Amino acid sequence: MSLIKTLNSQDEFVGFYLIKELEIKQTNSTPAKDYLDIVLCDATGQLPAKYWDASTTDKETFFPMGLVRVQGLVQTYREKLQIKIIKIRKATDDDGVFLTDFIRSAPIRPVDLIYTIKQAMDSIQDKEMHTIVSFCVKKVEERLMHYPAAKTHHHAYFAGLAYHMVRMLELGDFICKQRPFLNPDLLTAGIILHDIAKPEEMTAQLGIVSEYSVHGKLLGHISMASNWITEAAILSNIDLNSDRVLALQHMVLSHHNSGEWGSPVQPQIPEAIALHHIDTIDAKLQMVEDALDTTPEAENWTQSIRGLENKAIYRMKL
Repeated sequence: MSLIKTLNSQDEFVGFYLIKELEIKQTNSTPAKDYLDIVLCDATGQLPAKYWDASTTDKETFFPMGLVRVQGLVQTYREKLQIKIIKIRKATDDDGVFLTDFIRSAPIRPVDLIYTIKQAMDSIQDKEMHTIVSFCVKKVEERLMHYPAAKTHHHAYFAGLAYHMVRMLELGDFICKQRPFLNPDLLTAGIILHDIAKPEEMTAQLGIVSEYSVHGKLLGHISMASNWITEAAILSNIDLNSDRVLALQHMVLSHHNSGEWGSPVQPQIPEAIALHHIDTIDAKLQMVEDALDTTPEAENWTQSIRGLENKAIYRMKL
């Protein structure tokens, strides 16, 4: 079977893949014709694909999260690889393929990631902060075992959110040792809480986001996490006007740094500044790592990375 990562321009191939995304679109021709705009993926990566002249049966047969057998041709369009699907059918039991074989996952076992997050949570010595963080983690603990951190940008795979948290906790621990003026309890709490509402913001199965929830569209994970902090304080008889509650809310509300990215305020306490940059460096480096990992070895340049201002990354041969 041809893996996504091994495909190059002009390759003709046959293989089994997972439909990660699918939209029915129309061509610009007259008369317009329906086609399937698809993202095919396996555990090594993903590529956009087009199935032209889709019939009514095709439109009723293929859906996201379905396994398919594809005969295709890899083409280059606007300097990017995409697949022209020649034949496509649903996978059957006789094919011997399983959904979990096509799912990309964090490189660390989910159970170990959750253990690390709980250890960090239990290291928080401030009792009120610990109470609030524990309350928020319990809301999503089961989903943390498998939820991605985003739909496409970074850590967009099985257990990606927990992996993102753990990598940030490692960076936070280092920075607190290097900069002792930072409050380690507050920074640790902020790292755990900053994306804690992502499982409420997105609807995901096996690490693949199918859509954003109503709450996700209308409120977003930043507002929801801030609300959870308030809820935890009320239920735990913690003063809503306390500096601790205010600091945790500010950490969450400011971690994207600008209104353009969903933050109503910019970081204005030391730990919030640290949180924003820790989040940014982990997210951006993960984008680079993911792009390099999923780029065919024969290619010197990755695909353009949206989160890096649509820049491609060059693979240096050092």
